[in-house]
Amino acid sequence: MASKLPFLLRERRISFDPGEVLAPLHSTIYSSNSVMSRLSPNILLNSHHGCVNCIHFSESGRILASGSDDLHIILWDWEKGTQLANFESKHMSNVFQAKFMPLTNESVLVSASRDGQVRRHVVSSSGELVATDKVAYHNDSAHKLAIEPDNPHVFLSCGEDGSVLEVDLREDVPQRNKILVCKNGKNHRLALYSIFIDPSNYNQFAISGRDQFARVYDRRVLANSRTEASTPRSCEPLQKFCPSHLESPESNFHKANITCLVYSHDGKELLCSYNDEDIYTFDTTVNSCNGEYLKKFVGHRNNATVKGVNYFGLKSEYVVSGSDCGHVFLWDKNSNDVVQFFEGDSEGVVNCLEPHPHLPVLAVSGLDHSIKVCTPYSTRPMDTEHLKEVISQNFKDRKESELAGGENYGFLLEFLMHQYSRSLRRGTGERDSSDSSSYSEDENEEGPEGIFVEEGEEGEEGRREVVERRLIWQFPVSRRRHDDDDDDDSDTSSDAEPINCAQS
Repeated sequence: MASKLPFLLRERRISFDPGEVLAPLHSTIYSSNSVMSRLSPNILLNSHHGCVNCIHFSESGRILASGSDDLHIILWDWEKGTQLANFESKHMSNVFQAKFMPLTNESVLVSASRDGQVRRHVVSSSGELVATDKVAYHNDSAHKLAIEPDNPHVFLSCGEDGSVLEVDLREDVPQRNKILVCKNGKNHRLALYSIFIDPSNYNQFAISGRDQFARVYDRRVLANSRTEASTPRSCEPLQKFCPSHLESPESNFHKANITCLVYSHDGKELLCSYNDEDIYTFDTTVNSCNGEYLKKFVGHRNNATVKGVNYFGLKSEYVVSGSDCGHVFLWDKNSNDVVQFFEGDSEGVVNCLEPHPHLPVLAVSGLDHSIKVCTPYSTRPMDTEHLKEVISQNFKDRKESELAGGENYGFLLEFLMHQYSRSLRRGTGERDSSDSSSYSEDENEEGPEGIFVEEGEEGEEGRREVVERRLIWQFPVSRRRHDDDDDDDSDTSSDAEPINCAQS
């Protein structure tokens, strides 16, 4: 019976029936665009002193965790708008991810940061930080963590060093295994921005990074593919997804890549957001991808930062994304209609979108220092004329970027901004070594050697990459960042009219 428990828990989660009491509520709210058109910011959480890069609801939905450039993690009673805990993360640079581990009574969190560290934090019921330690380390920025539902011990992390780490917290000294080193078609390490575990099969996970493909791997296959020396190697994914018009370098001239991906509630779809491109869903039940996508969602702009995307609704009825214009877009998944749109960030960019696990509540954050909790309370109709203006401007900005040469400078500008603020704040690039003895790590392993121009590469594109390299090296950083071309040897009213932005 014990061996069947994970399977039974997974089946219960996927086939979740809200029950006799919640079923009418679910049907009314998530199946009604008139209700979703009321979704608007209602609660403001404002205690961070830097950009809020990540937000995550606990399993119960009672607590919201947030991480920021101020290096703090805050736990919120979001309904009351009050803090339950506020502690230093012990990271040395921007906190990119902070998540609750499941089945831990909301007392254990894990976090990832630009400094490459992956840390564990234990919080008491009174809100005091009991312990924190470093459980793993990437040789470059660590962007995302993937939590396995119903497992309080094991999680995955990914980073710009191209590696996927599996961390097991059961030992006194947490164990971490490098299960994958992802490489692109040129056999160079691929900087990874996103990772997500399939809710229908916990052995499988999807990753995305600095190219146009979403890749799905199986941990069992990766374990069997290791060499005799037990070192990870790059292997072929089980599935690979990309819109056909972005597959080749010639068609993908502006180097679109996936900033964030997530599975639907049942694992049958994979949702991918491309920088300065659109948002796509793919059918994961097929054995391979032939370039066909299920749906495309347009109107927003994803250029300035590593922007997130998410499903909204207990059955993934909606798609939600932030935008460089500072707005939040909510699409009906079946019709592609924009059913709600509102301002989500005073500084102009919305990056994070976190749905409540049980209620029609959405938390959003971006470049300003606050978190907005959105509920379906608004009585003002969606301003469709303003929506059309914003969408038109977003398309215009994207077209101008393409005409300027097709190169995406959003990630570079974000990187320079963060590194400059870091140098002012810290005055040094030294990384934290206070608890480096807590595990054995190959921290001196040579990774990619920065942005460079391929031998023989000439013309305007080559000159732009040289400029990028010179800009990056002007800033005091502890590690050199890399691109996908790196050499490696070893994110209202009930009758409001929806806007259809579907394109063929």
